[in-house]
Amino acid sequence: MNGFTVPQIFLNLIIAAKWTIILSLIAFVVGGIVGFLLMLMRIYPNKWIRGLSLIYIEFFQGTPLLLQLFLAFFGVSVVFGINFSPLVAATIALTAFTSSFLADIWRGSVEAIPKGQWEAASAMGFGYFQQLRLIILPQALKLSIAPTVGFLVQVIKGTSLASVIGFSEISRVAAEINNVTLNSLLVFSIAGLIYFIICYPLSTWSQRLEKQLIYKA
Repeated sequence: MNGFTVPQIFLNLIIAAKWTIILSLIAFVVGGIVGFLLMLMRIYPNKWIRGLSLIYIEFFQGTPLLLQLFLAFFGVSVVFGINFSPLVAATIALTAFTSSFLADIWRGSVEAIPKGQWEAASAMGFGYFQQLRLIILPQALKLSIAPTVGFLVQVIKGTSLASVIGFSEISRVAAEINNVTLNSLLVFSIAGLIYFIICYPLSTWSQRLEKQLIYKA
């Protein structure tokens, strides 16, 4: 098969999957931290703070991830003279993209908590951040698990776009192997299978964890 057997194709794509997972985890963890701060800004009573977070969220939700990858890889080098590696550029773009969506997911979960919960906490003498930490966020956590993990699956699949700036993840390695073997159906079917192997357990785990949290409530 032009230098590649089926086991060799599978092995090379599994190795590439390591970088897909690493990029996804970095983007999700750092994006989660930024997204949490953005969520706090979005629900904060001060309208200027809410406005700043809204601008950030609307920009990164309203522009394609592909464009954000180009801006991080090519745009920064042109404007600031800084040359990022494909990994760094992909991390920056995916982190910004991830944080904007997680902020909205978590904001929606917080706002789904009845206002009576806020009022009851206030009547007990809790300050704003005490209300959040002790009353609101524990309840919002249960509502946010499924959409959060569901979005993680989208982040994993979104890493495939990083191939356009030279990052060697599953899709790019699959394209390189396909250029040698000229067997598109086989190569990309194996790549799709690997994506499925990574993503399907996450969806199942999120549903199980959600049921456990509801049962313990």
